[in-house]
Amino acid sequence: MQELRLLWWVVLLGLAQACPEPCDCGEKYTFQIVDCAYRDLEAMPLGFPANVTTLSLSANRLPGLREGAFREVPLLQSLWLAHNEIRTVAAGSLASLGHLKSLDLSHNLISDFAWSDLHNLSALQLLKMDSNELTSIPRDAFRSLGALRSLQINHNRLHTLAEGTFTPLTALSHLQINDNPFDCTCGIVWFKTWTLATAVSIPEQDNIACTSPHVLKGTPLRRLPPLPCSAPSVQLSYQSNQDGAELRPGFVLALHCDVDGQPAPQLHWHIQIPSGTVEITSPNVDTDGRALPGTPSASSQARFQAFANGSLLIPEFGKLEEGTYSCLATNELGSAESSVNVALATPGEGGENTLGRRFHGKAAEGKGCYTVDNEVQPSGPEDNVVIIYLSRAGNPETAVAGDGVPRQLPPGLLLLGQSLLLFFLTSF
Repeated sequence: MQELRLLWWVVLLGLAQACPEPCDCGEKYTFQIVDCAYRDLEAMPLGFPANVTTLSLSANRLPGLREGAFREVPLLQSLWLAHNEIRTVAAGSLASLGHLKSLDLSHNLISDFAWSDLHNLSALQLLKMDSNELTSIPRDAFRSLGALRSLQINHNRLHTLAEGTFTPLTALSHLQINDNPFDCTCGIVWFKTWTLATAVSIPEQDNIACTSPHVLKGTPLRRLPPLPCSAPSVQLSYQSNQDGAELRPGFVLALHCDVDGQPAPQLHWHIQIPSGTVEITSPNVDTDGRALPGTPSASSQARFQAFANGSLLIPEFGKLEEGTYSCLATNELGSAESSVNVALATPGEGGENTLGRRFHGKAAEGKGCYTVDNEVQPSGPEDNVVIIYLSRAGNPETAVAGDGVPRQLPPGLLLLGQSLLLFFLTSF
């Protein structure tokens, strides 16, 4: 009832308002139409009747759409803005148009678009954004457009598309996406598969083509040859061999993230320690531990050193560095993550006996841990305790294996000044 009263007052207000001076207002087939096209307008007119259902502002010189630009016309069903000079569509400029069915923003200069505004336009059936400067579309841009039937985003600057971009468009029957400079790498393979399987009409498919890499330039997407692609996988382990990384005197914690995937994934470290969270994009140091240009301060680098080979060194590991260490690998096809909780116990704290008993209990169950090629790692998802016993520098270093028998480890595995117990807890 309250909504009906609101609509009634909107209609009364609309009847009482005059038409903006540069525009023509009228009624046709019960539609309230305002025509402001071809008026050489450089700014939005004010004073629209509130009951307007169709508004044409095409072929003007509007430079952009501000927040709340159409707040006074909440019943709008069709909005035509083609052939302007619009570069920016600000957040909140379209969000109030919950009844909108047709939106034409084609033939503008739009590079900055408020994609989140589309989440409010659940009634939209036609969206024309062709002939603009769009370089990307967020994965969830069309998540609320279940009624959309026709989408035109051809003649833009799109290089790739996030997998699943068109999944929410359950009513889509027509898609124009030709003449974009697609980068035909692994990230676009899903779109080729989708275009070959979908019932959506996609015209000019020979013009949906690769611009890069150079060897594929001009190749229609539907004829794209198979590419060697795989999603990332990661395995986080302790490893002594740092492939050229310089180990310095003192207690060093060394983790290694073994990453696989095509294209080569980007590695990122997420470290949760008592003082807070540390985020590191790998690498942040070169092979001798010196900070790379453009990375954070030298003091931060000295504490956490991420190498290009997937290794992470903490040269002076102590209580302040206890916490959860996670490596995240990401490429065009997805991401993968592996984490380990790391703590430190000294002989005087009683931790050694407690941990030792816990470890031997796991070993008796056939779980525990083991060593392979100087590498200490969980042997499976249920092997959730890995314990490394460390001795004074110069003495033989040993690791206790799953069968309870100490294994000899090579010199230089870890250098430290006192007896310490290092343990990894992956999933208690």
